[in-house]
Parts: sequence; C-alpha cells; structure tokens
Amino acid sequence: MAINFAKGKFDKIIDPYGGEKDLKENIIKTVGIPDERFGEDALRLMRAVRLATELNFQIDLNTRRSIEKNAGLLETIAKERIRDEFIKILMADGAAEGIILLEELNLLKNIVPELRDGLGCGQNKHHIYTVFEHNVRALAYTAKQNYSLLVRLASLLHDVGKPATKRGDGPDSTFHGHEVVGGRIAAQIVDRLRFPKDFGEKVIHLVRHHLFYYNVGEVTAAGVRRFLARVSPENIDDLIKVREADRIGSGVPKAVPYKLRHLLFMIDKVKSDPISPKMLRVNGADVMQIAKLDPGPKVGYILSILLEEVLDDPEKNTREHLESRVKELSKLSEKELKAMSEKAKETKLEYESEEEDKIKSKHHVK
Repeated sequence: MAINFAKGKFDKIIDPYGGEKDLKENIIKTVGIPDERFGEDALRLMRAVRLATELNFQIDLNTRRSIEKNAGLLETIAKERIRDEFIKILMADGAAEGIILLEELNLLKNIVPELRDGLGCGQNKHHIYTVFEHNVRALAYTAKQNYSLLVRLASLLHDVGKPATKRGDGPDSTFHGHEVVGGRIAAQIVDRLRFPKDFGEKVIHLVRHHLFYYNVGEVTAAGVRRFLARVSPENIDDLIKVREADRIGSGVPKAVPYKLRHLLFMIDKVKSDPISPKMLRVNGADVMQIAKLDPGPKVGYILSILLEEVLDDPEKNTREHLESRVKELSKLSEKELKAMSEKAKETKLEYESEEEDKIKSKHHVK
C-alpha cells in the first residue's frame, strides 16, 4: 500500500494487493506468492505469527499453509533474529496464543522444541492440564498481569523438566527433581537463543527454584533464612510472580493464597538477618588473624560453618561469639573442617528436604 500525493495534496491510496481490505478484515497475508516471500527471508515465518499475536489478527489460509510447509527454513536464520521475534511474541498481550500458533504452524520445533515434550504429557491428581497446556497458561497469566520478559519466559519454562522426570502415569505420577532438570534445559534454551548471559542466568535461577515448599507452622524462621540464602533476596519478587503463574496455570482460582502471603510476611520479618558470609560479623581476614592461618581452604570452611550456625540463630552473629567459635574451629584439622562445611552446605532447605516428602503428600504439594 502507498499514498499518492498530487501537488502536495492527498490523492488516493495505491493498493495493488488489497491490503486495505485485509486490514479491515484483520487478516495477515503475504504480498504475492507466500512461498516466494518466505524463501526470500524465512524470518517472515515468525513475523507473521508475531503480527497476528500483537494485533489479534488471523493469518490467511494460503499463508498458513505456506508457513507450515516452509517451517524448516527457520533453521537457516540467525538465532539472534529468532530470539528478537520470540521476545516480541512473549511481550504481546496474547503471548500464550502466540506460542500455540507457533506450534500449530510447525514453527515451535525450530525455536523451543523442548516445550513440545509437554504435548500430551499428562500430570497427576494435582493438575487438570497437560504439561504443555500448563506452561502456556502460566505464560498467559504473566501477560495478563503485564509482568516482565524475565518472569514471562521463566513461567513458560518453569515445568519444562517435567516430561523427562515423569515416573508412572495417571493420578499418582511423580516429577521428582523436575526443577533441577528444568534449570538445565532452560540453560540450553537461553544459550541457544543467544540471550544475554546475565538475563539467561536469572531465567535459569527462577526455573531451578520455582518449586519451594512453605506451610504456615511447619517451616521455621531458619528455613526462611536458608531459602533467602539460596534464592537471594533480589529474586524474591520475580520468584513469587512465577509461583503465582504456576498456580493459576494449574487451574486454581487464587494466585496468592494465605500461606504465600505468610511466607512474604516471614521474609519481611527475617530480611535483616544474616544470610550470606558477607553479613557475618567476622570476615576472612578476621579468621586468618584470629586463627593465625594463611589464606587457604580452612578459612572458607570456617566461614561456611559459622554461617550455618548463624542461619539457625541470628543472635549468634556477634563478633565476640564468632571470634570464640573461630578459635574453637581452628583447632580442628582441615579434613574435619571440610566435613563439617560440606555437612552445613548439604543442610536441605525445609522447602525441599526429603524428610518433608510425607508432609508434601499430606498437603497435596508437589
């Protein structure tokens, strides 16, 4: 389409391909023969989906058939260009519909094929949707809430590890460790699509830690401090948003139930407590001076042990107490300190410990 100006004034619209009619009818259509246009630039395959998603338009039947036939051409396109179109689809109000359309037109397998493993993958008695439907519905919630790209992508990928970890079938099937496997899969996806490293790491982190357990009266303040130490306070807001999406994507009516609000209360309550070695009243230099140690592993082991003790009881985070503990710990061998440090690191979050599997089952939490 073009506008003809005669003597500086509007004359008429030049529209040899009927574009004005298509606009009025909300139709996406190529100019001329679809196969030729997609052959010129295969990114147009995705662009058609993106425009349909952003504008809430329908793709012309002949154009659809050509996209389906030529979907494989997308493999020839630079991943950065694919990523940029994918981001625009994710940031559209109809992001979920965009993902479904990508699948319908055989394009998703050339963008995020891992999502397709969830097609037809049933879950258990706690879910009414397949893994694919659940992930897409989670994305739909984040779009409705106008959440960030980070939260949208993490929500779309949060259960991408379920198909690979599914054991059994029917209402009692399980997906143990799917968040860990999902984090690894998410790492492959963000790397393949050339997302910036820092952004990709945040996506991986949210996917890896989206599955946390919290029940009022069962998880202690120490457990909340360990949770913060694991996920970092700056990630809490986004992690909660992914959890909201997970819940709504499962078909439950309430995104933020009482126990999630209570967790936020507990986080606010302990947010000033020490949760990292940097927040201890002694540092590495202090440890070396007090214990008369040279730089080495023993210093790190001692700090790790001190942090674990302070996570249990923040009142122990005084210089007097910690100096005393450094003197006691420095008398132990490196082997003994290493064993104590590793035991401290292996202390499970109360959200994720194996000992709580029975409690999770009791409360229907996976």
